[in-house]
Amino acid sequence: VQLVESGGGLVQAGGSLNVSCVAFDDGSMVYDMGWYRQSPGKGREAVAISGWDGERIIYLDSVKGRFTISRDFTKKTVHLQMNSLKPGNTATYYCYADASPGTWGQGIQVTVSS
Repeated sequence: VQLVESGGGLVQAGGSLNVSCVAFDDGSMVYDMGWYRQSPGKGREAVAISGWDGERIIYLDSVKGRFTISRDFTKKTVHLQMNSLKPGNTATYYCYADASPGTWGQGIQVTVSS
């Protein structure tokens, strides 16, 4: 599996951004996928994870109600819509596919200014 991310960028606090991840593989995307983030000096944390069928979804507590993860199985894409962004959401966001082997995207920067 190869993952290619897009979106992200710079936004003011309270604004919205979307990050997307396209999975290039030969299968039917039957694996969990999710978004993680990492800030300088901090470990990587799970932000939102979608089960292989798109039904089982888990969010980091601090983003519940503001972020939405969704999957488009036809386009083999997973999206993360981020609303009401806060400066504390600034980080590099990584797409992850729990395939065999587990695969990470290259990371995409999200910066929220105050």
